[in-house]
Amino acid sequence: VCRLFTDGLLWALGMKFAIEQINNSSGLLPGVTLGYDMYDTCFEPLVALQPSLLFLSRAGTAGTAGIGLRCDYREYQPRVTSVIGPHKSDLCLLTAKLFSSFLIPQVSYGASSEALSHAELFPSFFRTVPSDRNLVEAVVLLLLHFGWNWIATVASDDEYGRGAQALLLSMASTDNICIAFEGLIPTSPAEPGARQQLENTIKLINSTKVNVVVLFAHSLPAQALLQHSLRMGLGKKVWIGSEAWLLSDVATSTPDIQSVGTVLGFVMSTGTVPGFQEYVAELFSSVTQEEFCQQSRQLSSLGDAEVLGTQCQQCANVTLGDVWPMLGVTAVQPVVVAVYSVAHALHRALGCTSKGCPKTPIRSWQLLHFMNTLPFEVNGQSFRFDQSHGTNTGYKLIFWAWRGGTVTYLPVGHYDQSLYIRKGQIQFHTADKKEPTSECFRRCQPGQFRRIKGFNLCCYDCTDCSENTFWSSTDATSCSPCPRHQWAPARSTRCRDRGERFLSWHEPLALALLTLMGLTATLSCVAALLFLQHLQSPLVQLAGGARSLFALLWLLLQSLSCCLYVGRPGAARCRLQQLSLALCLNGCLSTLLPKALEICLRAELPSCAPRLLPWVTHGRAWLMVAASMATQALLCWCHLHLGPDQLVADYEALPSEVLLVCGTQSWAAFALLHGYNSCLAFICFLCTFMVPSPASRYNVARGITFATLVYFVVWIFFVVVFATLRTVLRAVTQIGTVLATTLGILATYFVPKCYILVFRPELNTGDYCQSPSEQQPEEQRQ
Repeated sequence: VCRLFTDGLLWALGMKFAIEQINNSSGLLPGVTLGYDMYDTCFEPLVALQPSLLFLSRAGTAGTAGIGLRCDYREYQPRVTSVIGPHKSDLCLLTAKLFSSFLIPQVSYGASSEALSHAELFPSFFRTVPSDRNLVEAVVLLLLHFGWNWIATVASDDEYGRGAQALLLSMASTDNICIAFEGLIPTSPAEPGARQQLENTIKLINSTKVNVVVLFAHSLPAQALLQHSLRMGLGKKVWIGSEAWLLSDVATSTPDIQSVGTVLGFVMSTGTVPGFQEYVAELFSSVTQEEFCQQSRQLSSLGDAEVLGTQCQQCANVTLGDVWPMLGVTAVQPVVVAVYSVAHALHRALGCTSKGCPKTPIRSWQLLHFMNTLPFEVNGQSFRFDQSHGTNTGYKLIFWAWRGGTVTYLPVGHYDQSLYIRKGQIQFHTADKKEPTSECFRRCQPGQFRRIKGFNLCCYDCTDCSENTFWSSTDATSCSPCPRHQWAPARSTRCRDRGERFLSWHEPLALALLTLMGLTATLSCVAALLFLQHLQSPLVQLAGGARSLFALLWLLLQSLSCCLYVGRPGAARCRLQQLSLALCLNGCLSTLLPKALEICLRAELPSCAPRLLPWVTHGRAWLMVAASMATQALLCWCHLHLGPDQLVADYEALPSEVLLVCGTQSWAAFALLHGYNSCLAFICFLCTFMVPSPASRYNVARGITFATLVYFVVWIFFVVVFATLRTVLRAVTQIGTVLATTLGILATYFVPKCYILVFRPELNTGDYCQSPSEQQPEEQRQ
């Protein structure tokens, strides 16, 4: 059932005004009178289809006349030259397919669906309003301006609502705007189940805790949703709408609509139509005259009933007061521009001049070229259809300002490629009149990534990037790891090059160890000088004589080898570290071995001593030392070929530096290299630890026993720590092992003898300095 729709009536009057203005003008179409048929679609597709088929019928026929079947429609002349309207997008999608098949120009003054932008599918469709894509771009910029990134969107279940909502979903995802709820509502509140659907929509919106709702709908479904939100106590929200319902008196007439919250939205930046209000006022004043009514009844009786259709009984009682409140609000300019676009195309197609227009038949398809290419003016303003057959005059941002129960559509900004807002003029529904927050997350700062929480992928917390990761982009849901050669502190936006970490010369710990090394080397030199000075004394001869000097020389070299562990390690230095330690230690232990064997033979095997002692004393003892060192040298060669230590860059041990250490490649080669020295020390220990000695004699065996014990204790700790340590202290451990071993041998074997040489020289005699077993031959002689 058709009912009075104020906006529709004003659009019809705007079209009538524009046609009469053109017919009364001698500048645009002189000598040509435009006629028109006007139909009410009632927003119903079937109602809109009937006049559309009538328009396609052959000129000069009406009513039941059909469309002739032809192979070539270039000379076909339909009933109309062009079509203005309809207003809704879903009706245009239906009618545009028909008119595009016959290339009849169709100009809509309200269909904004993006689907109609395809000029290939609808070559004869034009519109004097922007596409919904422009509207959605403006809405997204508005949301970003206020920081609203947690919203709900509701749309009417028609082409306009579904299309605009789909565009919003697409654009919002690229701008970090999260849609907490998206839903469709019936286009008519009278539909079965419409009430239940509206109530479910309000409940779901309320469950999301959003403060902003974007509504794409026409006036009736928008009114129904707002009415239910008030009845169900949804609470005050920010409602963002469009011209489809924002300027409608249907929405503002909802009871207690002031309590709905803050209403913002975009309407087309249309100009006023000069003389239109006066025209409407004059027209309604003439309706009250009996002469006008008689003329109207006569014209109605002459028309075809099927063409006229059903008359709206309510329209007979419309007064100026019914339409006057909407007269300054309803956008009439797009209707006037639509009419003038066709008139200008006719002007160019006919080749009109100031004198008149040729009486040349014009086919509908001939107008398309002139509508596509050339601009035209309406009331001093220039218009032109773009590639998608639309016009874009921009938008005004409107705020519902309530004063004394009356709404005022207050312009608070505009959008034309960019958004400008006068925030001071917007009074939000909050207590402080400032914009409310509507966010599921706060915008992440540089160095933070989005950690999804819950089941909504758009809802997340901002989490700092951990060490050695960096923030790569605003939309990142995780931090990117740094390359191995770089690092990053927590919450970093870039990676930094790692510094090299090793035991450097200027470190306090290294300086302390080097000082200790110097003291150890000095002690070795002092001991060697004392031994050299008293080389022929009984005590020095008892200790090994020249072999003791040889041992002290290797201990000196061993202490100096600590320098190999300080400074930046290299491949050659890593190879030399273990080799120098093993070879120097072997040089010392090899000199103790003959003395230990000598003591063992004299004390434990006296019967074999005369036959075996020549092999471990005097010159042959040097052969044993040489053989032992040759064996150790062979093991060093094997170590180099089986698996020498190599430079290892450890990126895991330290957070911001790369640890440069000499890593053990083969523990078997390591055991083979140092195992031989352990065997020498063990033999020396076995040969000396049970040898008795009288209190009146110097016990040289005890010094060897304690020296080997120190060696074993130090090396047990060294192997355990060295195998597990992966820091710069690895080099410190090696230096400590070298110095501890050297000092242990010096302290247990050489320092006591140096004490006697310096402080107790009276003990440096042949009687006191004898091997423990040399008493046995004397006792046997007695």
